[in-house]
Amino acid sequence: MTKTDTTDAPRAPGTLDQGPPPRGPARPRPDRALLGTLGIVFFLLLWEAVPRLGVVSDRYLPPASEVLTVLAQRAATPGFWTAVGDTLLGWALGLAIAFAAATVLGLALGSLPRVRAFTTSTVDFLRPIPSVALIPLAVLLYGTDIRSTLLLVVYACFWLIYIQVLYGVADVDPVAEQTARSYGLGRLARVRYVVWPTTLPYLMTGLRLAAAVALILSITAQLIIGSPGIGQEIAVAQSSNAVAYVYALIVATGVLGVVINTGVRVLERRVLRWHSSVRGEATP
Repeated sequence: MTKTDTTDAPRAPGTLDQGPPPRGPARPRPDRALLGTLGIVFFLLLWEAVPRLGVVSDRYLPPASEVLTVLAQRAATPGFWTAVGDTLLGWALGLAIAFAAATVLGLALGSLPRVRAFTTSTVDFLRPIPSVALIPLAVLLYGTDIRSTLLLVVYACFWLIYIQVLYGVADVDPVAEQTARSYGLGRLARVRYVVWPTTLPYLMTGLRLAAAVALILSITAQLIIGSPGIGQEIAVAQSSNAVAYVYALIVATGVLGVVINTGVRVLERRVLRWHSSVRGEATP
């Protein structure tokens, strides 16, 4: 005897389709903040145990409790916050200059196909050059001034944002572009009402990527060139054999990176609250 498939069997007239059987109660989703906190606690416990158990000498890797104690002590001094302020100043200025220049040039050149094709080879040549390769030039031009840091930050962040803007301009719907032309909208009006809304998600992605790179290069420039900031403090602590303080500054850099990334993501969600991707994140 063969087993009949009840799913395809005809129902008696007048019966209603009850649909699939009801599922049980949905499992509660784990809280991301809770999981992140547990991950940090586990990492700190592992860090504390490794030098305590002698796996690595505490001369090279102090316990987490010692590093956090040194960080708390240094955080109570004005010199620490001066270094943090100098780092944030280089980060913010460099990112702002790169953002403004990349946005304007990306919209202008991306809207002109012939000009974009004319500059493609130049962009392909300049973009792969690493910013750290410009350190000798920065030192030659500006010494240990903050302008040396800005040169590295602006150069790296500009290409990240500029390429994203070009992608956004290229993604504009041709039908929408032609419709705007048929309604008599000028070039600036088309950029405002057609190109800009399409490009904005790409622009915010470039800003989010550039924000992290700007912090990395700001500290790198301070570490190598000697510009004022956390990087310079790390170099001085390393030369003074203050190992715990070196790790404390590294932890402070990580915390600063998390704060910056969180802030940029909040800004991105607010700016793109009308976009389908952000609305999708808001829906449970």
